[in-house]
Amino acid sequence: MLAGILGILFVTHWVVLVSILPFLNADSPWQRAALVIALIVLGLSFIFASVAAHYWENTFTRSWYFFSGIWLGLMANLVLLFTAAWIVIGVGVWMGGIVPLRPVMVVAAVLAVCITAYGVWAAMTPAVTRVTVHIANLPESWKGRTIVQLSDVHIGHIYRAEWLAGVVTQVNDLHPKMVVITGDLFDGMDGVLEDSIMPLKDLQSDEGTFFVTGNHETYLGVERVLSALRHTPLKILYDEVVDVDGLQLIGIDYPKEIGATTMESTLRSLAPQFSNKPNVLLFHSPVHVDDAKQLGVNLFLAGHTHRAQMWPLRYITYYMYQGYDYGLHTEGDFNIFTTSGLGSWGPPVRTGTRSEIVAITLE
Repeated sequence: MLAGILGILFVTHWVVLVSILPFLNADSPWQRAALVIALIVLGLSFIFASVAAHYWENTFTRSWYFFSGIWLGLMANLVLLFTAAWIVIGVGVWMGGIVPLRPVMVVAAVLAVCITAYGVWAAMTPAVTRVTVHIANLPESWKGRTIVQLSDVHIGHIYRAEWLAGVVTQVNDLHPKMVVITGDLFDGMDGVLEDSIMPLKDLQSDEGTFFVTGNHETYLGVERVLSALRHTPLKILYDEVVDVDGLQLIGIDYPKEIGATTMESTLRSLAPQFSNKPNVLLFHSPVHVDDAKQLGVNLFLAGHTHRAQMWPLRYITYYMYQGYDYGLHTEGDFNIFTTSGLGSWGPPVRTGTRSEIVAITLE
């Protein structure tokens, strides 16, 4: 895996190097060598920053992690725009014209910077996404009421307690009947987890806040995460069904290791508790969708995909998750909503989607 990551970094930085050399006037071997070294350092920076921030969590390592992540996002956009620029130049030459190299590359670079700046803003400022879902035999107490879904918050080196406090304010303004968090609340940070999630104590909803684990909780250590969450009002669901004012809430935790009990087998074992009753399933990833449909799930809430964060990678997640990678899909009495999530992983950049809080009104 590491070899693959290094290979991608090499190719992308090589594309950028070839594209910027013509207008940098780097004529001497020393200038070219300095440019190559700078790109190598920038390319490896995020890897080293990730390790440093994990073991020595402080302002310097967090800042290094943040800005090296932005560089990765900028690099991806530079590659896209420079590739498009080379295609424009190639088509121009093929048609017998002369396309000025330097202006075309400058325009591509400026666009990449602007798109990346927008992506940072989109990743750091959550929008509220509102959807309406019909559930058969819904209790009167739930009709017209709202479930707020949060997912992939990735509290850690970039998304801190101050940012989370703003999210809590947005959620409370929606006056939800229930809040659910569908995994990846944490990223991969060290330090005192309890301090970073302190704002969650201020979440307000009639029925409380329910939580299921995601893959990042398994990386960090599930027991450590659950210990931190016990200091909050969050209600942790661990492969179980609970009755929430007549609505059956099914919570399945993320498998801790390869070969562990699957979501499908756990859901099947829980089916007698929610069958033929209005219900909502919480699981981190939009998988085993056909099984959920066949077992009588009414609403499946998931996250995990981030919708790939950056365009055009979202077409990959669309293929991987058979079209269930984002948004609301309704098939008879079955509904699934997959959110693009609140935080980000890797580059703190979203150019293919927006950081979001999901407000689901039930009918």
